[in-house]
Amino acid sequence: MFLYKETISYICSKIKPNEKKFEVIFLDEAIQFIEELDRKSRKKIFYNIDKAQYTNDPELFKKLNNLIWEFRIKYNKFQYRILAFWDKTDKESTLVLTTQGFIKKTDKVPKLEIEKAERIRIEYFNSKNKGRAKQ
Repeated sequence: MFLYKETISYICSKIKPNEKKFEVIFLDEAIQFIEELDRKSRKKIFYNIDKAQYTNDPELFKKLNNLIWEFRIKYNKFQYRILAFWDKTDKESTLVLTTQGFIKKTDKVPKLEIEKAERIRIEYFNSKNKGRAKQ
């Protein structure tokens, strides 16, 4: 799990530090999905995610259930979805971690995609808690 450098530099160049509602961290599967897209689609995804950090717009960032959210990107007749979850354990910053992405083909987000995001969330917090226990 690491930050996607192209994303970070793009987002940092567009933001004023005190206005963001949360920081976005891209996990491996989300990075892999984004890297497989063409440059213009990637740019649109980063633009929408950047914009979602400043607004409460369900057209950009929507709650799917109690744990999982989706970044919603519509571009060039495709509906891209990047699933994510919140980490509010750090008092200094609120994180949104992206789990995976896919191109949406039906009205509803596939249940298997949501379950996969939930498993990644559990693994993330288990790993984070083990790291704290060692300190």
